[in-house]
Amino acid sequence: MNSILSGLLKKRGPIRRIGVVGMGYVGIPSAVLFADLPGIEKVYGFQRASKTSGYKIEMLNCGESPLKGEEPGLEELIGKVVEAGKFACTSDFSKIGECDAVTLAIQTPFRNPKDLEPDFTALFEGLRLVGKNMEQGTLVVLESTITPGTTSGIAREILEKESGMIAGEDFALAHAPERVMVGRLIRNIQEHDRIVGGIDETSTTRATELYSPLLTKGKIIPMTATAAEVTKTAENTFRDLQIAAVNELALYCEAMGINVYDVREGIASLKEEGVTRAILWPGAGVGGHCLTKDTYHLERGVKVLGGPLDYPEGKDSLFVLARNINDFMPKHIFNLTIAGLERAGKTVEGANIALLGWAFTTNSADARNTPSELYRNRMREAKAIVKVHDPWITEYPGVEIEKDLAVVLEGADAIAIFTGHSEYYDLDPVFLKMLMQEKHPVIVDGRNVVDADLFIRNGFVYKGIGRGDKNLHPLQ
Repeated sequence: MNSILSGLLKKRGPIRRIGVVGMGYVGIPSAVLFADLPGIEKVYGFQRASKTSGYKIEMLNCGESPLKGEEPGLEELIGKVVEAGKFACTSDFSKIGECDAVTLAIQTPFRNPKDLEPDFTALFEGLRLVGKNMEQGTLVVLESTITPGTTSGIAREILEKESGMIAGEDFALAHAPERVMVGRLIRNIQEHDRIVGGIDETSTTRATELYSPLLTKGKIIPMTATAAEVTKTAENTFRDLQIAAVNELALYCEAMGINVYDVREGIASLKEEGVTRAILWPGAGVGGHCLTKDTYHLERGVKVLGGPLDYPEGKDSLFVLARNINDFMPKHIFNLTIAGLERAGKTVEGANIALLGWAFTTNSADARNTPSELYRNRMREAKAIVKVHDPWITEYPGVEIEKDLAVVLEGADAIAIFTGHSEYYDLDPVFLKMLMQEKHPVIVDGRNVVDADLFIRNGFVYKGIGRGDKNLHPLQ
């Protein structure tokens, strides 16, 4: 352990005041959970007062959640800690100087995945603000998913330059990646094991002190900062790989005329000690902030850290191939829609398409990198008319989203289901057919939410991912 930093931290005492930079899907629940801990005096949520996100400051300080969709326990907890005076959201970054620990939860997208160049603009600005305002003995933790090597590399450099201090001597620095899913933010932070990786042993210990009180079921898993970065990027890369595997299986089952869900059930039925046949569900595409870019952070890490890579010569990365398969699925729904329209005697040009679901995940208002947008763009390029429905999303830049399902379905030639919202599980084919006013309306099920046989019996042209047993059904 570094005796200089250890002495500073001992002098500073327990972590009692915390800053969280970035009020989004990770920062908000983390901040209010910190604020609810008995030993914490104050938590500041730092948010820029920009035109696009400045509204969050007032909402949070009024005890309201700016995050829409089902998030059990979140709004109640925000109200509780605001009323207790333990949490406040501010655009005054000078208050970082009052904090014993500062975490950064800022998005890290890619400008162009092919070039493996991430857009760290917002993260770097956040680091500069922290560096300018923090005091000696502060713990700085990056929660954002980042390219392996970032914490000990460029992040450290920015903090040292802006603060005039030395990481590992004057302040502690660590990476503790978030592991949350939209719709279960509070539970995930409390129950999932927490990966904690410092640039040195002292930093790891201090970060462990910060996160341990949050955990109700999970445990701390300590490691180096770079190992923590690889853990997070690889974790999401493996999930993306699993999704790609079942998506490819679904495409195979379609081609062979069988039902992928029968095959999936058979595979998943093998249960024995030491035997794992984990298989996910096929779908219309992968969205969200994490899975769509974390593979590229992992790939970039190999290049940034510069070690020799012994790998089959001339062969593409398995992980990038998986990413390409998942990116293909909205196009597959487009192809299924065209095939369905042709069976109904129609062409895609001029067709009226009802796109159900703009959020990338169930019962959520999160539309980051939604696969629905890729489908809509392709349909519009083919000169189809697309109307979008989503019960959770009120607005999205450049897209009109209708709240009334009947308005979207009226006169539609085809329905494409992209999100498994609860409302879509109860679709009535008789009512839908009346609204659509077609002898053979088309329904393309990208999330396996409708009863294929029921819709076929009512005269629909049915198309579903992996439904080789139904996609060429006789018209009724």
